[in-house]
Amino acid sequence: MSPSNPPNPARAWADVSLAALRENARTIQRAAAVPLLPMVKADGYGLGAVAVSRALESLEPWGFGVAAVDEARELREAGITRPVVVFTPASPAGRPAFARHDLRATIGDLDALGAWVASGLPFHLEIDTGMSRAGIRWDDGPALAAAADLAGPAAGWEGVFTHFHSADLDRTATEVQWERFQSALQAFSRRPRIVHAANSAAALAGPRWAGDLVRPGIFLYGGAAGGPAPEPVVALRAPVVALRRLRAGDTVSYGATWTAPEPCVIATIAAGYADGVPRALSGRGEAEVGGLRRPFVGRVTMDMTMVRVDDDVRVGDVATLYGGLVGLEEQAARAGTVGYELLTSIGRRVHRRYRED
Repeated sequence: MSPSNPPNPARAWADVSLAALRENARTIQRAAAVPLLPMVKADGYGLGAVAVSRALESLEPWGFGVAAVDEARELREAGITRPVVVFTPASPAGRPAFARHDLRATIGDLDALGAWVASGLPFHLEIDTGMSRAGIRWDDGPALAAAADLAGPAAGWEGVFTHFHSADLDRTATEVQWERFQSALQAFSRRPRIVHAANSAAALAGPRWAGDLVRPGIFLYGGAAGGPAPEPVVALRAPVVALRRLRAGDTVSYGATWTAPEPCVIATIAAGYADGVPRALSGRGEAEVGGLRRPFVGRVTMDMTMVRVDDDVRVGDVATLYGGLVGLEEQAARAGTVGYELLTSIGRRVHRRYRED
């Protein structure tokens, strides 16, 4: 469905190209040459976890990654049967939910490890190689020895992994983390079936850090990852719902932070920060309207954003907030953030339209 053809929603919507999503996944597959564990956390980076997972099924991924049990349950209820790994460190109290929904836990401390070993449930052990977020430190010899004693004979020990902090920026730092990871693995008497480390950026760098599977995230959804440019996947769009012809000296939006320097036309777009247009874009962002870039004026409000246009714009015209002339990463940079945050900020009321072209 073309975004210019009816029916268009009355307010903001996101056009999602499932074909582009799959092509980005294939790019990762070709580079890493191992199976995928696509990250579909945060509702598929804002695009709909169930729709994304179903679209990727044709590539036969090993499984899917989420951040919460509730996210995993949504996949199970939608009929997704592949392994699902929950990447927030699990606590012993969560074992019943993991068993009920057939989920893989990630374990990063000895207490939780002991509980999971006793339960027989599958788990992936995390090694902290410099992220300092979760996991057993690569240089903590006693903790690694204790983990080896617990995990070594455990039937449920399916995987071991680490997380790179700068794979899109610093190959040297990533190599240091990889070597730390390999060193930590020497503490274990056996290697589990799955060893993994690579996010999008590391996977795109080739098989060096691929392990047994890779965990792509942002690149799948059209975000930059320090390698080849991804196919654009999502366009955030909304209609022009009002036009105002201003005189010199008229002001726009809350706080009257913008004053018309001369007579001009202002278009009101039916999308605001509740829809995923950051307030930080006030006076900084641009939208595509009528095939041209149009600057944001005044403050972005909860439900609407104002842009300066010409006389050729009409009520009902479509504004593209990103995903057209203005790219995802460019708009994120204008807001002082990253593409991840723009995608995961797309509001619940924003309609997602899935396309196969």
